Amino acid sequence: MSVLLRAVAGPPSAAARAVIPCLWRGKYFSSGKEPAEGSPVTPVLRHLIYKIKSTGPITVAEYMKEVLTNPAKGYYVYHDMLGEQGDFITSPEISQVFGELLGIWFISEWMATGKSAAFQLVELGPGRGTLMGDILRVFSQLGSVLKNCDISIHLVEVSQKLSEIQALTLTEQKVSLERNAGYPVKGVTKSGIPISWYRDLQDVPKGNSFYLAHEFFDVLPVHKFQKTPQGWREVLIDIDPQVSDKLRFVLAPCATPAEAFIQLDETRDHVEVCPDAGVIIQELSQRIALTGGGALIADYGHDGTKTDTLRGFCGHKLHDVLIAPGTADLTADVDFSYLRRMAQGKVASLGPVKQQMFLKNMGIDVRLKVLLDKSDKQSREQLLQQYDMLMNPKKMGERFNFFALLPHQRLHGKSQTNACQSKPSPSPVAGFGELAWR
Repeated sequence: MSVLLRAVAGPPSAAARAVIPCLWRGKYFSSGKEPAEGSPVTPVLRHLIYKIKSTGPITVAEYMKEVLTNPAKGYYVYHDMLGEQGDFITSPEISQVFGELLGIWFISEWMATGKSAAFQLVELGPGRGTLMGDILRVFSQLGSVLKNCDISIHLVEVSQKLSEIQALTLTEQKVSLERNAGYPVKGVTKSGIPISWYRDLQDVPKGNSFYLAHEFFDVLPVHKFQKTPQGWREVLIDIDPQVSDKLRFVLAPCATPAEAFIQLDETRDHVEVCPDAGVIIQELSQRIALTGGGALIADYGHDGTKTDTLRGFCGHKLHDVLIAPGTADLTADVDFSYLRRMAQGKVASLGPVKQQMFLKNMGIDVRLKVLLDKSDKQSREQLLQQYDMLMNPKKMGERFNFFALLPHQRLHGKSQTNACQSKPSPSPVAGFGELAWR
């Protein structure tokens, strides 16, 4: 993945930098407010200014990578940014029902794809471990269904801070997860399931696996492009000549290598492309086609229709993406049409479907009724508020989408079974069609 990015994201030469036009300012692309005078010069900003002075303007992808995952100063590396005290809150932090329904999805697909004797549950970017904890609780409650299946948990996480929180959440033990520690780091969950941590998906053992990526793809670095009379031009980040410690957006004076990722028939005038996402989808597709399983992706996104979606979040509010880098989260909506293309037909893709529809199909109304019947007045009000946050189209209901990758034989009922497996069923895929509750 890093090799691919080096190939497409190289900075322009100093000579090229000198003729880059100054027309496209941060205000045009930024989602936040105009920067306040005297904004803090963060360690990441100092690092980026030095880098730009040395090599010229950098791509938005390189900027995001430095801001979020720089080993010494990156936002994700040492911060706990989730929850009410952090910069944003996610669906698992809002309601345990969300994770429970995803747990049911994985069990449903495990059953539909032949009840393999073993499967790995792999989560990319597991946050605080809240979602995995809710899924594992469902696994424990449905232990009679899974009793003959050898399950293992595999977490792919770049943040040392979040890895430590995940370990406490899932194992109740302080697992050594220093950046220089040998990987994978192994442990055992509270319910006795083996669990391992990795820095990269490539390091996760191949085998029958189900993959989960919740709010993972939206933070991968994107290249931004603007259509001009001279053709596509990449949006770069440079130092403002008027203010020495301020960054601004500019346009490259000529074509850049990452332009190869733009579709020839593209009709939008502004496009974001994410090579990292393409590499990961190709890896997932190859693994699923070879060994079975499936992938469930849930994220902000669109199906190839949106343009400028890069934005920052700090303290649950929009934050200018170029101000005080390293102190705020950066995110860009996932282009699911791009993910579909990157699967290259090796697996079947479903969706995207809105979160409201997916959760309704998964039986959230049934689960809510059960919980309401067992709750007191205060708990009922809280449950209804959580439900509204997840399902209301003006909140998370239509902002989040679900997308799945599954083996072709899963949808056509063709068997690739061995002596330990039963024949897969071509039944509807839970969440993408209505799940029958009995």
